[in-house]
Amino acid sequence: MNVLLSPQPPLFPHQHEAARLSPSRSMSPYNMTSRKRKADDEGDEMSVSPQSSPAISSRQLSRPVKKVRAGNDLTGHPLSLPRLLETLDKTQLQTILQTICERHQDIRQEVVNGAPRPSVASALQVLSEYQERLRAAFPFGHSSNDYTYFRVKQPLAALVEAISDFTPQYLPPVEQQTNVSLQYLDGATKVIHELPDWEGQQYRHHKHNAYDEISRAWALVISEASKRGGGFALHTAGWDQVLTKHNQQSGGRLEQAMNAMAELGWTGHNPNAPSSGPSDPNSILNQLMNGTYGSPVRVGPW
Repeated sequence: MNVLLSPQPPLFPHQHEAARLSPSRSMSPYNMTSRKRKADDEGDEMSVSPQSSPAISSRQLSRPVKKVRAGNDLTGHPLSLPRLLETLDKTQLQTILQTICERHQDIRQEVVNGAPRPSVASALQVLSEYQERLRAAFPFGHSSNDYTYFRVKQPLAALVEAISDFTPQYLPPVEQQTNVSLQYLDGATKVIHELPDWEGQQYRHHKHNAYDEISRAWALVISEASKRGGGFALHTAGWDQVLTKHNQQSGGRLEQAMNAMAELGWTGHNPNAPSSGPSDPNSILNQLMNGTYGSPVRVGPW
């Protein structure tokens, strides 16, 4: 009972050594120096970071502002004029423009003056489209002459009317170039050749009238060309032969045009002008062949 118990618990050797070694390792000067240096490095890095840089912090970065539309701003509205015109085809545009021109004469005249002159190719293309409509109107199989005529009467009349409307555009004095006029007349005459030949006489007036009008157009162009160089360009370009073939294919219905060409001495003989035939030494043809066309005329006894 004389033994006094110590107030401290007993220490085991292995626990004492572990407790003694741990502080010595953690509190070594080397470790303290490393930790201090690492903290200093981290502080240096923080001091030069982009966020702490005074130059960058003072500069404000501009970002694109996203335009947000309010939901109640989107409402229905008609298309703009350019977008609306993009949806229209050629026929719709022509109808709208023609209606506007009929209502406003000032706009009509502005369109006529501002539109480019149609080329021969564009005019013949329009006539070709009328031809396609005429062909499409013919009934399939065998049909009576009367039934077929009344079936195609409307597109047939439209084609003949289109030829009649286009022809004056390529005649003098509107068209001054003879070659351009003859190119159109050649193409238009080919279209007339392809018009249907009806058995009944009462249905043939469309084609006959078209031949008569195109023949007068040929005669006008040839007469105007004869005033410039005696119409020599007509012969060199072979237009006299072209007209002769057209006259044969038409059954002799281009007589007026043939007479105008005969007056130049290129084809045939005009009985109304006996002194202008190819056998006449004073004819333009013989003068050109002999090299005397345009030679000076002698005056006086020499």
